[in-house]
Amino acid sequence: MACVKHTCRARDKNGVRRHTGERHHRCVRQSFRHIIRTFCYGSQLVGGALTQKAAADASSQRLGKSLLLFSAQLSHCRTVLRLFDDLSMLAYSHSYGLGASEEDAGVRWISVLTNVADQLYYPCEHIAWAADAELIKVRSDKWWLFSTVLWGTSLLLGILRSFRVLLLLRKKLKKHRRGEGGSSCRRSDLHRQMQAEMLSILSSMADLCNAVHWMPPGFLWAGRFPSWLVGLLGSTSSLIGLIQMNTSSSELSGSTALSSQSGGDAN
Repeated sequence: MACVKHTCRARDKNGVRRHTGERHHRCVRQSFRHIIRTFCYGSQLVGGALTQKAAADASSQRLGKSLLLFSAQLSHCRTVLRLFDDLSMLAYSHSYGLGASEEDAGVRWISVLTNVADQLYYPCEHIAWAADAELIKVRSDKWWLFSTVLWGTSLLLGILRSFRVLLLLRKKLKKHRRGEGGSSCRRSDLHRQMQAEMLSILSSMADLCNAVHWMPPGFLWAGRFPSWLVGLLGSTSSLIGLIQMNTSSSELSGSTALSSQSGGDAN
């Protein structure tokens, strides 16, 4: 998440290379986590489909159960990896602050609330994990609930933010179409931004469906999804994340080449 959110503004040629290297490192780390996430949900999708297939033979059933166990282990791995994300999230929240650089007040305050939800999510999940591992003497149920609610809140706020950004981008695009300035390159850039926001909405909605599923029974469709559907929604979100990571890496490679050409002799 930090890789997508952060936009490093270099102030000199040496800074361009330094910040680009840092962004590249973050993107590689985030891509690795997205790959783990994709395997996790992909295994749940295939495993759930095999175990629920009435005509499946015994070997297919065993394979399905093994894939579900593998998915559960990868999920646990992802939880452990998030134990170390608090400081990076805190650094991002601190750098964003109250969003003074944002042009739109709606986007700014939605982003601030999203950062608060994200920041609170990590300690709640850590406590739940520690309780399950019997490292602390508390019940994990309520802490898992808190973390799920915070995750769902963050996703919902992200969807609202993307809709707001889409509205602003459409207004800018209409101005360019009326001939009030701007080139075809600028219009193409606006279209790419709109596509990225629509992908973000689709990804967040898929995750939000799963977040509701993991809420206590009786809340909307909580607990009603079969394993394969949870895997399908999670796989959809993960694949979109990989696409966005690939796009971000391509743009990063382009900016790296440009900075090398413009400042190759700076050292």
